[in-house]
Amino acid sequence: MNRFFLAFELIDSPLLLISALIAAVGVVAVLLWPPRHLLRALLIGVSAGLVTYIVVHILEGGDVFQGPLPVHAATWASAGVAAAAVGVVGICSRPWGRRIVGVITVLASLFAAALGVNASYGVTHNLAAILGVQALDPATLPQQDATAGDPATLYQTWQPPADMPAKGTVSALTGSTKIPTGQYAARDASLYLPPAAQVANPPALPLLVFMMGQPGSPDPTALAKALDTFAASNRGLAPIAIVVDQLTAPDRDPTCVDSAKYGAVATYINQLVPQWAEKNLNIVTDHRYWVIGGFSNGGSCAAMYGAKYPGTWGQMLDVMGNEFPGSEHVAQTVADVYAGDAAAFQANKPSVIMGAAAPDTYAGHTAIFTWGSLDTTYGPGQLANSQAAQAAGFTVLTHIVDGAGHTGEALDKSLAFAIPALAPVLGLAAPAS
Repeated sequence: MNRFFLAFELIDSPLLLISALIAAVGVVAVLLWPPRHLLRALLIGVSAGLVTYIVVHILEGGDVFQGPLPVHAATWASAGVAAAAVGVVGICSRPWGRRIVGVITVLASLFAAALGVNASYGVTHNLAAILGVQALDPATLPQQDATAGDPATLYQTWQPPADMPAKGTVSALTGSTKIPTGQYAARDASLYLPPAAQVANPPALPLLVFMMGQPGSPDPTALAKALDTFAASNRGLAPIAIVVDQLTAPDRDPTCVDSAKYGAVATYINQLVPQWAEKNLNIVTDHRYWVIGGFSNGGSCAAMYGAKYPGTWGQMLDVMGNEFPGSEHVAQTVADVYAGDAAAFQANKPSVIMGAAAPDTYAGHTAIFTWGSLDTTYGPGQLANSQAAQAAGFTVLTHIVDGAGHTGEALDKSLAFAIPALAPVLGLAAPAS
């Protein structure tokens, strides 16, 4: 499929407005086209929309959507079905002109409903992310010619050249730049290079390895936006980021550990990715300047890896993660991933790992936990893990996004908090006074 269509922006574009306007015009045309069936069409449309609204909330109450729906999601779904039902009336009514308009109305209405629900979640920005494929251009890696210096004072010593780009770049690590995946079928990772990484003799920069949620893909859109915003106010400085795949497919959940069923995901992310990054990128080699992070499913992996591999990851960022990997399907996880070993499953919970760590294991390690105030599914687990991290010796920062659920809005606002909050320990900003 053409890369343009795969990468076309679905949320921050006029596509939703255009499709909604076409649907609205189509509804009006069907209703007013003679011979008119105004009352019948309105009754069918309103009834279809009302039934959809009720069914959606019944499903929500049954936790089919794994938590409360975002604001406006049910409204978009109901309005789209209502408009499509009016379109069906048009299809079933003469003349042929109205039937053609009815077809257009149905298609536009359902498309607008899908886009509206997707925008309500605010996470999936393009068709590639929906399909779980990579649509970015292949990466061209910069020369490894980083300027030596104390990474703790980079914010003081860095002076950007006049030709430094204004924004970072995103690209796919594929082909000759693909990260070796070992015994794991990872999809191609994405690479973000901040402006300061794109100049001759760049500074060695911190490394951020990030994972998105499930269903999902290694889509760098949200993270790149947050890093670009930070870089714009900090002379082009930001971490070099790799968005990796902890799933292999949108409908799979390896729950962050090596297993016979899903492959060696933990080995890939905690060994092969760091090895590749050190060999190919201008990053700080001191692991105190390395961050493991993730959103939702990826956040639960970040919490596990940050707790389990403190020698690899100096800092941890958990954005709205599960309390522990596999929390939504415990019995299936124990059976499929742990071959029935419930004790091994329990031992890999982040809170258990942190609680069993020796004193001072996490000295100098920062852990950031964020969640939406309306996120009743993942918020309590985030609070519990933040308290466990605090007790284990992490320097813990928490951020609650007021009025948000488990959505892209909460992701964006979490990253807007977390990147500047991490900056002082990464040498990208002055220490907090």
